[in-house]
Amino acid sequence: MPLNTVFSWVIKKRIHQIELFRKYPVEVQREVLADLLLFADETEFGKEYGFKTIKSAAEFASRVPVRTYEEYSLYIDQVVNGKQNLLWPTRMRWFAKSSGTTSGRSKYIPVSKEALEDCHYKGGKDLLALYYHLNPNADLYGGKHLILGGSSSIMSHSSDSYIGDLSAIILRNLPFWVELKRTPSMDIALMDNWEEKIEQMALQTMNEDVRMVAGVPSWTLVLFKRILEIKKAAHIRQVWPKLELFMHGGVSFKPYRQQFRQLIPGSGMHYFETYNASEGFFGIQDRIGSDDMLLMLDYGIYYEFMPVEEIGKSQPQTLSLREVEIGINYALIITTNGGLWRYMPGDTIRFTSLAPYRIQVSGRTKSFINAFGEELIVENADEAIKRACEASGAIIAEYTAGPVYMNEGSTGAHEWLVEFEVRPEDFNRFTEVLDKSLRELNSDYDAKRTADLTLRFPIVRELEKGTFLNWFRRKGKMGGQHKMPRLSNNRELLEDVLQLMRSEA
Repeated sequence: MPLNTVFSWVIKKRIHQIELFRKYPVEVQREVLADLLLFADETEFGKEYGFKTIKSAAEFASRVPVRTYEEYSLYIDQVVNGKQNLLWPTRMRWFAKSSGTTSGRSKYIPVSKEALEDCHYKGGKDLLALYYHLNPNADLYGGKHLILGGSSSIMSHSSDSYIGDLSAIILRNLPFWVELKRTPSMDIALMDNWEEKIEQMALQTMNEDVRMVAGVPSWTLVLFKRILEIKKAAHIRQVWPKLELFMHGGVSFKPYRQQFRQLIPGSGMHYFETYNASEGFFGIQDRIGSDDMLLMLDYGIYYEFMPVEEIGKSQPQTLSLREVEIGINYALIITTNGGLWRYMPGDTIRFTSLAPYRIQVSGRTKSFINAFGEELIVENADEAIKRACEASGAIIAEYTAGPVYMNEGSTGAHEWLVEFEVRPEDFNRFTEVLDKSLRELNSDYDAKRTADLTLRFPIVRELEKGTFLNWFRRKGKMGGQHKMPRLSNNRELLEDVLQLMRSEA
């Protein structure tokens, strides 16, 4: 029997369990929290907060404070330096390095074996289960799976502890049934030098029968374009005619969708979004063509949701799953089987459905523009850029935006640095639709734009192709999980990119 047939039969059995947490979401989450507290009650953290005597979610929330990484680092730094049984009872050997954005100090997230097996790998299996459920004729296991991972290295304090991108940690621990079909070879997949890595990945995979690709959209495009250069091909279908699935995450797919359609023409190509981070695997697209994801409730993660107006308060209020509403932005708060307790990873989400619970990632708690009270979030920006591209025939490569401050005789503005794959047919049209769309999507932005009293018409500055890639290169942040921040509430990032542009002019 072909491996693809066996695999599709086995993995579809998981659909029944997914249906159970869809039907009983609150009960499943209550059980997850109880299991986490019981498992970790003998850790130092568990003793500090009296896990043994916590009887309800409300009592848990009243005892354990919500913490950001900076507030949690007192504990995490000890675990990174080798302390065991502090946050979680099983041995911590793996630490996912995550910058969150391209600025700021790196974060080191402990990854337990339970988090690997019951969360991250379970998420990967569930994505395939849902994909096969929706596409009964799928044939992923008839060919190879190309996974764009990061790099990892041995930690200085221990010969059997490792630090690296989450994707690299996952690659080092893949189950055999995934490793059978994975490409490229492990030595290439874990290379540190990203430019050399892209070259070697291209050379090794371009003659394989690749059926599935998984990675961050921006860096996947870099690989695709290099393969097309080497093969002198017009599009990826000429290289991998049976490619049928791109599993993507890390950033919104909206700004990149048109580029992928251009590079992979024709029907039969599917794009499935995942919401996975160093801290956990949270969501999977479960409908063809949708732009939301099913919140995965049985991965050993207990969820709470903080209204964004509570962020920064000394005793912020959080909501349970049964209390959330559709369309409201919430900061995600997680308690995990990796030893994170009421932790704020920095993402904001909103619900699109409550039966079942489906979500969209709306932005980052630190990635926004609110210099003039406009409260612009990444979700607004991605959608406005998408509409501007559609209206002007443009295809975006990358962008970032920030404020232009008021000065004497001049109101404020937003400045957008944009790199196009295909330039707009009418540049003014692009800017007009961008502004119009932002006004339609965000009432606060619209109010500040009224009569140009606070915000004037946006400034859109076109960058030379390759500017953002050069910026990543100069910052030593090539590849892996590094992403360009879409929005900044100050001009530091914009000035840094503009300085690079001026120096190369």
